[in-house]
Amino acid sequence: MIFRQLFEPLSCTYTYLLGDEATGQAVLIDPVVATLERDLTELRNLGLTLAYTLETHVHADHITAALEMKRAVGSKIAAPALDRLPCIDFGVEEGKPLKVGSIHLHALHTPGHTDSHFAYFFYDRVFTGDALLIGGCGRTDFQSGDADALYCSVREKLFTLPNETLVYPAHDYNERFVSSIAHEKEHNPRLGGDRTVDEFRQIMNNLNLPYPKFIDYAVPGNLKCGVCPPDLPENLERYCHQMTESPQG
Repeated sequence: MIFRQLFEPLSCTYTYLLGDEATGQAVLIDPVVATLERDLTELRNLGLTLAYTLETHVHADHITAALEMKRAVGSKIAAPALDRLPCIDFGVEEGKPLKVGSIHLHALHTPGHTDSHFAYFFYDRVFTGDALLIGGCGRTDFQSGDADALYCSVREKLFTLPNETLVYPAHDYNERFVSSIAHEKEHNPRLGGDRTVDEFRQIMNNLNLPYPKFIDYAVPGNLKCGVCPPDLPENLERYCHQMTESPQG
């Protein structure tokens, strides 16, 4: 398997490229439109054809590149079926793996950050989206977030994967790249050790984080699989700079 972990610095988002060497087919997990050209170049350099873009959830901090990738190379859009987005080609459901050559990504419904959030397990690694971060987790104070649900998703589903499973999150803000289920079970300050659901709920309810600066534009745009709104403020245009010459913004 060909594997690349790619970083988008504006939203500190990790995009993951998985390529099947036998077929030359690839999937991009959580692509960001601000790094569209970088990812297209990476695919070309590796001699890969993009079969799918795959979303863990409807993002609030960036615009997905799913639609622009489809326009550029004809890739199909895969995203959680629970979101009922008319723009997708493959609705992700638990028990329904996404297959790209020999790569079979097993979908794990992990609600809590959003109610339709999914993680993807393959071989020795799990792509956890915003459900489980390195030493943390995603927020639960917007987009149908639910601290109790997230606690159960992590403790009862992700933490039951083999201890040696590599954890690749959708974000990191401290230049960390990968963790493991064993490490997070023992050391995650929010969810590891003997942390109870009541303690976790209290932690999440007292984060006092600012309102996400891009959410009012990102969520509507991502519900359309990656459309930048026409009224995007000038100070946020860099989030969609790959689209500045297109009719959508």
